[in-house]
Amino acid sequence: MTTFLELLITGISLGSVYALIALGFVIIFKSTEVVNFAHASLLLAGGYFAVISRDTLGFWLALLVGIAGAALLGMLLEFLIIRRYRGHDHSVLAIVTIGIDIVLITEFARRIGPQIFSYRDPWGNTLVQLGPVNIPQTRVAAFLVAGALITVFLLAFRFTSWGVAMRAAAEDRGTAALMGVRLGWISASAWAVAGALAAVAALFLSVFPTTGLDRDTGLVALKAFPAAIIGGLDSTTGALAGGLIVGVTQSLATGYQSELSFLGNGIGDLAPYLVMVVVLLIRPAGLFGTRELSRV
Repeated sequence: MTTFLELLITGISLGSVYALIALGFVIIFKSTEVVNFAHASLLLAGGYFAVISRDTLGFWLALLVGIAGAALLGMLLEFLIIRRYRGHDHSVLAIVTIGIDIVLITEFARRIGPQIFSYRDPWGNTLVQLGPVNIPQTRVAAFLVAGALITVFLLAFRFTSWGVAMRAAAEDRGTAALMGVRLGWISASAWAVAGALAAVAALFLSVFPTTGLDRDTGLVALKAFPAAIIGGLDSTTGALAGGLIVGVTQSLATGYQSELSFLGNGIGDLAPYLVMVVVLLIRPAGLFGTRELSRV
């Protein structure tokens, strides 16, 4: 029972970080209707900007540099590349983001090389005891920070003029433009917010119990993609639910891998994709996604 609780708490904590990444997918899709496959490079960029600033600025300022750097990079990508393809088929834009991701991931991997960077975060390897369960303090911090950020975003999305404008653009871009919504600013701000959230996720994916930030850290965004699909690419609430589902599924499948050996090795990494396939077979739009109805 203790093992199950440890795996469950770990999964919830990890799932909250996945939810931050999945929320980035959803924000960009809602504002531009583009599936952003360059999200992995935004995550790696935010982490890289933070760790190289750590020695000079200290942990908290370096983290702000990472967040600002990833947000600025997202805005630049939207302004310099994505906006130039506006009006093209959305599948073309998705392919463009794949090309962007390959270029950026390759460049950051070259800069990082074989090194493993440490954030030297204030939590260290401290463990927190929750009843019979001991979990890393970083996992608790990840859950609290992710929960706070997601709550702030949902409130802003619901009650601020920016959120209203983004929801209007997601509903009908043409009508929103006629009503005075600046679609270019909405799109750029969506990429910036997605980059900032990815930078925070990069922190908690690179601290204890992991070894640190390396050139493969950005690939974790691929694990968060099923979370966005499971919840629904056009649902901010779905991003949270999908992240938790993926995190708990991965944690339990990895923890009980010996009992699931008949499914093959690496079932922990494969399990979220299996869940995604099952959900799509039942609800093609995701658990919270909007169903498109067509009259014939």
